[in-house]
Amino acid sequence: MPMFRLKLMIYDTLASYYDALVKDEEATLSWVHWIESFQKPCSMLELACGSAEITQVLSHHGFQMTALDLSQGMIDQAKRKDKEQKIQFLCQDMRNLSNLTSFESIACLCDSFNYILEKEEIVSFFKEVHDHLQPEGIFFFDSHSLDRLDEFSEEFNETGHIEDVDYQWSITSEEEIIYQDFAFYKENGEVIQEHHMQRVYDPEWLKEALHPYFYIESIKTDFDLEGIQPGEKYFFVCRRK
Repeated sequence: MPMFRLKLMIYDTLASYYDALVKDEEATLSWVHWIESFQKPCSMLELACGSAEITQVLSHHGFQMTALDLSQGMIDQAKRKDKEQKIQFLCQDMRNLSNLTSFESIACLCDSFNYILEKEEIVSFFKEVHDHLQPEGIFFFDSHSLDRLDEFSEEFNETGHIEDVDYQWSITSEEEIIYQDFAFYKENGEVIQEHHMQRVYDPEWLKEALHPYFYIESIKTDFDLEGIQPGEKYFFVCRRK
């Protein structure tokens, strides 16, 4: 009989297979080029850095990187890539930065922002980011577009084999929530599952929530389209008030 283990939104199991599932060097460079079009190398804090693909490139381009993630598994994977040990990695919740100093720039990338599920928490998060930016510092973040809710109204399913496991990855949406479920089938019969939830926010509401803390310098859709347009992600560049 298979042994089942379920983990909720932690990425500890997924960390081992994350790059094999989603690594995309072209996309990584797109995020880096987007940031560099607004910001020269500086002190930067990256929130929810994952396996630190973007972090590494920014570091190589001269940014003084501090990066954090809630998953110790992700942090362990990220540290293995940092051969020169130039990046400070922390395992902690991005909603509480009270142990940190201020930075010239803060980034929250790859729809990590959407893991914050309550509007009240979003407002507190924006204030926390504001309070840890230096005067006129820049906050970069991207968010799932509203179109993603329509895209996943019919369930997406992907199956395959990576490294030592078969896997199944499903994505579906309901109201404002995108659900992602991962199942990893190990050779010993163990099945490890992870369940993830992300909330998609109306960009007009995001503008209102940002207003007390930031000037919005740029909003693009899918890196290149000006403003809010049909697409997959909105990209916000915000300057601290």
